[in-house]
Amino acid sequence: MLKRLLSTLAIVLLLPVSSAWADNYADTLTVFKNAGESGSLLQSAYAYALFPSIGKGGVGIGGAHGKGRVYEKGKHIGDTSMTQITVGLQLGGQVYSELILFEDEAALKNFTQGNFEFGADANAIAITAAAGAQAGTTGTSTNASGGKNDAKTSGGFRKGMAVFTVAKGGLMYEASVGGQKFSYTPR
Repeated sequence: MLKRLLSTLAIVLLLPVSSAWADNYADTLTVFKNAGESGSLLQSAYAYALFPSIGKGGVGIGGAHGKGRVYEKGKHIGDTSMTQITVGLQLGGQVYSELILFEDEAALKNFTQGNFEFGADANAIAITAAAGAQAGTTGTSTNASGGKNDAKTSGGFRKGMAVFTVAKGGLMYEASVGGQKFSYTPR
């Protein structure tokens, strides 16, 4: 039974990822610019990290991974990756985009040192329709979307950082606690 469930989970995760890899950074940034609060805060942010596609899956214990780029005042200064482990009530898989905004140079420096961030998630994802809320040491945020063209984000800076996500696809229910680890490589 568990083997069949894991096989189904793998298929659910891989279907949206194939089209997600075709996305580029400019398209993803445009989605966040047009998604409400993330667009407003992006205009005043000192820097940002952009992850076009993060794959996530879980059955009780979950994980996520994605690669992105870091921009300072609009200039690509390095590459980053995110790995997440979660534990809690969760089942399924999803692909999403993530934008992390840095309010000032000190917040960017803190991020590029690779600190852990802990948070709690409550999400429901069905294909490209999504609703979610997140709380953690970087603050709180919410999102709702029926697809990339009508995504809505809300939230604000906390300790110099703001985190926003937009669902790209999948089938997942989650109420979990986890930790994220970011690595950074200068360009």
